[in-house]
Amino acid sequence: MKIVIIGGGWSGCSAALAAKKAGSDVTLIEKTDLLLGLGNVGGIMRNNGRFTASEELIALGCGDLIKITDIVSTHTNIDFPGHKHATLYNVNMIEGEVRKYLVSCGINLMMESRVNDVEFDGKKIKGIYLSDDTFIEGDAFIETTGTTGPMGNCLRYGNGCSMCVLRCPSFGPRISISGRCGVQDIQGERNDDSLGAFSGSCKLAKESLSDEIRNELDTKGVVVLKVPAEDVNYGKLATKVCQQYALKEFAENVVLLDTGHAKLMTTYYPLHKLRKIPGLENAKYVDPYAGSKGNSIRYLSVAPRTNDLKVIGIDNLFCAGEKSGLFVGHTEAICTGALAGHNTVRYSLGIPLLILPDSTCIGDIISYANEKAKSREGRKDRYTFAGSGYFKRMKELGLYTTDIDEIQTRIKKLNLDNIFNTKLC
Repeated sequence: MKIVIIGGGWSGCSAALAAKKAGSDVTLIEKTDLLLGLGNVGGIMRNNGRFTASEELIALGCGDLIKITDIVSTHTNIDFPGHKHATLYNVNMIEGEVRKYLVSCGINLMMESRVNDVEFDGKKIKGIYLSDDTFIEGDAFIETTGTTGPMGNCLRYGNGCSMCVLRCPSFGPRISISGRCGVQDIQGERNDDSLGAFSGSCKLAKESLSDEIRNELDTKGVVVLKVPAEDVNYGKLATKVCQQYALKEFAENVVLLDTGHAKLMTTYYPLHKLRKIPGLENAKYVDPYAGSKGNSIRYLSVAPRTNDLKVIGIDNLFCAGEKSGLFVGHTEAICTGALAGHNTVRYSLGIPLLILPDSTCIGDIISYANEKAKSREGRKDRYTFAGSGYFKRMKELGLYTTDIDEIQTRIKKLNLDNIFNTKLC
């Protein structure tokens, strides 16, 4: 059987690995020259409930990508405002390591290959067309195209194209595969009735920071600097994708994390104001290049789906990452990708699809986010193991723990240990 994945971000890479482990031939199509998408500007893992989710995924048998981020980490067990025991990985090293691993697993990578149409018979996708008119058939498909782009959406719902890592001008806009099949996508909302949300951070060149700040980043992994009183902007917190960082501390301070570059934990920050802060007098944005005025806009194309991650209305299309819900973060993308990849093989074999139980945090966030997306208020929320409302839910349900033995026991009691590492055919 052949599984075709459209989109090479964290969720697409995870889906590819899971489908390959289950015994399928896998083709992963990515429109740019880099895998991982927003993973190339992220860098934060294992903070708060993401630790639990990471260890659940390892116990389930598809923690390969989690382990790679551990290997290329710059700092471990880091605390910063509102977050505990974080791992920071090097964004300059991660893509190459992941690409080498996928190739070693026998996954067919089609880079700089943009999908622009589908052949859909009203029930199933027969195949997809690339921009060069190549036609690719498959037994099942997974859409992991994300929810950002094209440029017009950043102009309409944000502050214009910020020339971010997604590089729409160079490689073309994102399209919605589910939308091309006639399925109406869900869109995230904001309290001011506008759609989408700003990506939650920017990168500064470490070389542009003072020696003191750079040395502190290298040794501690985190630097917190006071924002001048006249520049504190609490209102901007509501525009963030990453609501787990929408805390007053992130308005009152500049929080920098060492992820290879200096990760600036804000959606954007006017350069002339940023340079007022001691040590940042020569600060320079690396990504997005227009980080002084804006960032990319996300959550404009979420597919309606069931809790096995199959898209409603299309028999052989699955989804993962932001395409599968108003999720925030790499861990969330990797977890949904693993389930989608595994289930495409189950679908192709005609065996029951797997729904992870709510007694796991991965299963619970997938079902909870799906239920909440049915209401307007729910579409204003974001769902992440690391904070916002969902991390509180994790703790209330007793799902959050940093005890690895307890997590492994939880998965074994459900007879799900190593399920994603089981060859089905």
